[in-house]
Amino acid sequence: MSSNNSVMVFIQQDDAKVADVSIELLSKARDLADQLKTSVSGVLIGSGIKGEAEKLIQYGVDEVFIIEDTRLGDYTPMPYTKIMVEIIKKMKPQIVLYGATTTGRDVGPRVASNLKVGLTADCTSLEIGDYSSKEVDYSNILYQIRPAFGGNIVATIVSPEKKPQMATVREGVMKVGTPDSKYKGKITNFEVALSDSDFPSVVIKKIKEEKLVDLKGAQVIVSGGVGVGSKENFGLILKLAHTLGGEVGASRAAVDAGFVSKEHQVGQTGTTVRPKLYIACGISGSIQHRAGMDESARIIAINTDHEAPIFQISNYGIVGDLNDVIPKFIKAFKAKG
Repeated sequence: MSSNNSVMVFIQQDDAKVADVSIELLSKARDLADQLKTSVSGVLIGSGIKGEAEKLIQYGVDEVFIIEDTRLGDYTPMPYTKIMVEIIKKMKPQIVLYGATTTGRDVGPRVASNLKVGLTADCTSLEIGDYSSKEVDYSNILYQIRPAFGGNIVATIVSPEKKPQMATVREGVMKVGTPDSKYKGKITNFEVALSDSDFPSVVIKKIKEEKLVDLKGAQVIVSGGVGVGSKENFGLILKLAHTLGGEVGASRAAVDAGFVSKEHQVGQTGTTVRPKLYIACGISGSIQHRAGMDESARIIAINTDHEAPIFQISNYGIVGDLNDVIPKFIKAFKAKG
């Protein structure tokens, strides 16, 4: 297939390793491309990255464009923007996706501004559909779906008049497809003339903080909300998570109340998760929180309010005081072990 009119993904790399969100986006791009009967292409910029490019083909990628230069090892805005603009102008994709990371949120708007096209930020869903405006019908355009007005509504945004249609997509919201080692794609070296003037800034030093909480990779998450009541009571959440070998999550309200730090936050403004088991304790279940965990395989809700919205999406609901329920939970689990 030709890469013209493709669904293109900006593939983020950090220290010559492809970011997880880019794999998620390639999988979603494959779904969108199948509906549009077109190809999937990826753009990988960096240094020493060919080995990573080869790994991407198995996710249904028809062509990976690689741009290698020792000066491109770390992301800096101007050269990355120049490369993306040049490749988009030449290959003319109809859709371009970026991860809603610090890198994607920086380069995406720069490219959109240069090309004078629209960009929707922090999408949580992407679909293909039709749209009519001012007696003009548009078919097979990208529905860019994201929370709006503080998460109280979900907005569907379209930008049909100019191509490419561009969006940044939140980490964790798209499912990674099953890799197919037999899928046939190709790697193409894309040449861009880069001079020293394209590198007005350089990365002198990188300081990385050790990641203490891995909500995205957790198979079991026990989350607490403001209904836990206090920071001291939140110790029950930690205890249950430790007993089950899981991670500790929290609602935004619990984080704002100071019960636990922000890296534990699950939801629209936190981390999107898909564990095998999600236990929501004292969480009412606002749309903002549910957007970040409603695709968990199994959801157990514990709440004193039998009308709490969290029960609408839970597989099992327990109406009761978590100070009474959780200790029994722990006791029953230990007895079974």
